[in-house]
Parts: sequence; C-alpha cells; structure tokens
Amino acid sequence: MNYKLAIIAVSVLFFLGCGGDKKPETKSETPIIVDEVTEEVTEEYQDFMSNKGIGPVSNIELGPIDEALVAEGKEVFKSKCSACHKVSKRVVGPAMAGITSRRSPEWIMNMILNPEEMVAKDPVAKALLAEYLAPMANQSLTEPEARSILEYFRTK
Repeated sequence: MNYKLAIIAVSVLFFLGCGGDKKPETKSETPIIVDEVTEEVTEEYQDFMSNKGIGPVSNIELGPIDEALVAEGKEVFKSKCSACHKVSKRVVGPAMAGITSRRSPEWIMNMILNPEEMVAKDPVAKALLAEYLAPMANQSLTEPEARSILEYFRTK
C-alpha cells in the first residue's frame, strides 16, 4: 500500500513541477543561427539562400523543371531518403516540402553529398543537428543522383 502511495505522490510532484510561469515559446519562420562562442547572430547566415554549404557543389544553374529528372529523383528519394525524411511531415529529419525556398540548391546538394563535413562545419547544418538530434546519413549518392533529388524537391 505504501508503494502505491509513494508512486502517486511522486507523480503529483512531477506534474506540479512541470508547470511554472513559462510563457509558451514561439518559433519564427526563419531560424536564427547563433554563434556558439559569442552568442550573437552570425550575420553571414541570416540569408540562408546565400549559404552554399561545404562540399563539391559550388554553383548550379537551374532552368525549367525537367520532368524526367523529377521522376528519377522521386525514386532515388524513396529508396535512399524516405526512412528519415517525408515530404510533408517531420520524421527523423525535417520535412522536405518547401526546402528549395529555405535553402540554396548548392546547400541542398552539398548536404546530400557531404553530410559529415556539413554537420561538422556548416552553421545551418549544425543547427539542424541540434534540433533533430540525428546526423544526416551519408547514402554515398553520386552528384547526378543528388541533382535528381534536388529537381524532385523543386516540385514540392
């Protein structure tokens, strides 16, 4: 009997301790990267679309959507990425819908092709790791495969 009473007492104290005067946090549409050393916003990464990431891709010229490349990218995404990413919902990693409006094409491809170095050195990738607590897996994709995934993302 004392065992049950102790469990109830601990549970009540736990739930009371979880309350408090905290105001609900609000998330901004655009995440702000904070420099770990100075705790000031790093100006270089306020414009996420100018960040090209770290890796083999330095410039991509995008033209009209290539439907054949989209179909190929959809298949590569389903076979290599869908265990951790869905288009419209967060799973292990972020949802991919609208990714091309949040990240540059070069950053997306470099994250696909070079995730270890991106997570180690790129401030945006570091922030994503801190938020999702799971590093991006290196699927050993080729540059053409990564380009096809980018093309698929352009339609989402």
